[in-house]
Amino acid sequence: MGQLKLQLKKITPTWMLSLYHYKMSLVGALRYGFPSRNIKVVGVTGTKGKSSTVEILNAILEEAEFTTALVSTVRFKVGNDSEPNRLKMTTPGRFFLQKKIREAVEAGCDYIIIEMSSEGVKQWRHKFITLNALLVTNLSPEHIESHGSYANYREAKLKIAKALTRSSKPHKVLVTNGDDPELEVFRQLKNVTQVSTHLVDASPHTLLADGLFFTYKNQKIQTKLVGEFNLYNILLAVAYAEHENVDSEKIKKALEKFTGVPGRLELVTSSDPTLARRQNFKVIVDYAHTADSLKKVYEIYKDHKIIAVLGGTGGGRDRDRRTIMGGLANKYASLVIVTDEDPYDEDPRQIAEAVATGVTSTPKKIIMDRREAIRVALKSATGDSVVIITGKGTDPYIMRAGGTKELWSDAEVAREELEMVLKERSEQK
Repeated sequence: MGQLKLQLKKITPTWMLSLYHYKMSLVGALRYGFPSRNIKVVGVTGTKGKSSTVEILNAILEEAEFTTALVSTVRFKVGNDSEPNRLKMTTPGRFFLQKKIREAVEAGCDYIIIEMSSEGVKQWRHKFITLNALLVTNLSPEHIESHGSYANYREAKLKIAKALTRSSKPHKVLVTNGDDPELEVFRQLKNVTQVSTHLVDASPHTLLADGLFFTYKNQKIQTKLVGEFNLYNILLAVAYAEHENVDSEKIKKALEKFTGVPGRLELVTSSDPTLARRQNFKVIVDYAHTADSLKKVYEIYKDHKIIAVLGGTGGGRDRDRRTIMGGLANKYASLVIVTDEDPYDEDPRQIAEAVATGVTSTPKKIIMDRREAIRVALKSATGDSVVIITGKGTDPYIMRAGGTKELWSDAEVAREELEMVLKERSEQK
């Protein structure tokens, strides 16, 4: 069935596919009664940081005693009910998304926060969703094979912001990362309140391997989130919360309680307290699948002995990025293990070898079995090591030829293998 759908897409004219997706969006909105008209809808878009920004904002709004719903790459949530996103897409199909909004309305939610992707825009999944606000994290080249050019990719993101300007909701607000010059075209839009955030707003700040310290409007705040990029995400969420008149003490409390996002710099430890106490090295799972995001993750732990486990960038796309990703691992890591990720219809070995060509001076291994690759990395770890497993985050499947899927979880596999390694070391003492 997967192959048949791919073949049909190839032979169907682009205009016909676009018309089909547009009509399906309209049908979905009609079926569920245009539910976005009856709830505050906050979109979050950008190249990186979308899922984290969604979760940070959700935590702030919940701390302020609002009832929330969210749709993101990581999970779906309506009120107190939450489930992992196993669809392997950021913005789900029209019917699913409209259904979730309707569920949020029926559950009495005050807000629904929706992660919105450029791929979703291509299929009109943003259409007939009436926005109150849009938060834009940053913009850099991504999904170029799909969109044809960076200009087309940027225009897809801009369509979401233009939809906001046409929204019938009152007091519309567009919050952008003011330090990103690529977002200037967003800041030129009219018929919407413009809010820009800047890193200087959180100065002075201190970046640590296990958290952030920063000052915001004379308030000293400590959070478990790490990395400068997360400070940008925090600032976007805080700016919108302030627009909604959330009390500053509530914001501070939410940020200090927030423990992070699954699959985003996720710290993996043993579920067995006895084994956890014996763990003297860190294990990190992160979604980083672009050169920029990979570099930022490595930068956080550059003072440690990094053992890098990474794959390609997915079969059929971003081929030029593979050697670059390998080169970054070569620069920061003491051992690089290249493995399988999401080959789709490409030869997975060839993808791995392309990544490995960038590793020119650091010890490297190509281990195609991803579980074995993680196991070898963990066995190589010592007291000053950080094992960093990137590329999938919370992705629930490894995607293979013909649309077949292998059920997967980097965090769960890493935890299982970690416990085995810790037990083996305990028995050897």
